[in-house]
Order: sequence, then structure tokens, then C-alpha cells
Amino acid sequence: MNAVADNRLLPAWTDSVHDAQAAFRCVLAALSEPGLIQTLPMEIIGPAPLNAAMTALCLTLADFETPVWLDDRADMAAVESYLRFHCGCPLASDPATAAFAVVVDPEQGIALDRFAQGSIDYPDRSTTLLIQVPTLDSGPAHRLSGPGIESTRTLHAGGLPENFALLWQRNTARFPLGVDLVFCCGNAIVGLPRTTQIHV
Repeated sequence: MNAVADNRLLPAWTDSVHDAQAAFRCVLAALSEPGLIQTLPMEIIGPAPLNAAMTALCLTLADFETPVWLDDRADMAAVESYLRFHCGCPLASDPATAAFAVVVDPEQGIALDRFAQGSIDYPDRSTTLLIQVPTLDSGPAHRLSGPGIESTRTLHAGGLPENFALLWQRNTARFPLGVDLVFCCGNAIVGLPRTTQIHV
């Protein structure tokens, strides 16, 4: 479903408990099977420029304890109102303090080291980037390996900066620190946890 570009405060889930649980299972599957496309089993309309998958993930993951950072293209009044009303989440001005980051325009660059990296004692206290992309099946090929991948798997997310593979290699080099990514396209998602290697 397409985003709506007006000033209405759009509704959230049709069935809040069932839909949120189903979306959360998809996120877990995406991060446990990196590079594999997972289709969300519900439809939702979010405020422009958020697509359906990005909207669903925000509703599923964000709450009053998880600051959310918005990139310049997502930093719009309709998006802020939607997240504050439906998620109750604080909006972070500093990406290093965000639990989740909403990135709608990744081609402008994704400085992964700007975000919270976690710590040796608490590596989970890092930012998960939710990245909206135009395609998950026809973008440049990135060969993946690591936990959850039997041999190798190919990521075809489009709309990423040309140096994405290098940025990701720098991120995985910090393990167990680093960020995790979830790509959102239409009603589908793909996970890329920090345990996954990209081979150039």
C-alpha cells in the first residue's frame, strides 16, 4: 500500500495484537536468515514518505523506551505526529542516541559509524537502521555469508550508495559492536545483522 501525503493522522493496525505479533515474527525471521526476503502478512498505509514495511516496523519495534532518529527526508510533521501518537517514542536529534533509525534516502549516504555501536558489555545497545529501498530483488548483487546462511546468499537491495559494501565491511569489523540493518520495500523486508559478511 502507498503512503498518504496529507495532514490526516492515519490509523495504525487493523488488529493491533495479531498484526504486531506477525510483523515481529517477520523481523526475527529476516535477521535470522540474512538476505532472504520476508513478506509481511498485513497491509498498512503510512504517512508519506514511509512505505508499508517501514510503517509496520516502526509500529512493531518503537515505543516510549526507544528513541527514533529520522533522516532528512523522513523528518516531516506527518511522520513525527504518526510515530508520537501510535508508538509514543521520543524522536532523537542525535543518531548516536537512537535505538532505531528511519532512513528513507540511503543513496545520500549511510554513515553507519554515526549511530550507537553498543558496548562490549552491552552490544545490543546499538542502533537498528530501518532502510527504505526501491527494490529487494533487482539491485546490485552483494554476496553474503555468515550465521543463518548455509553457504552464500545474494542481497539485491537497490538504492544504496556505491560504497555500501565497504561501509558494511567496516561495520562488521567492529563485531560484537556495530549496527544491524533491515531493508524495507513495499510490503517486504530483508535483514542484514552485523554477523553477516559482504564479500566484494
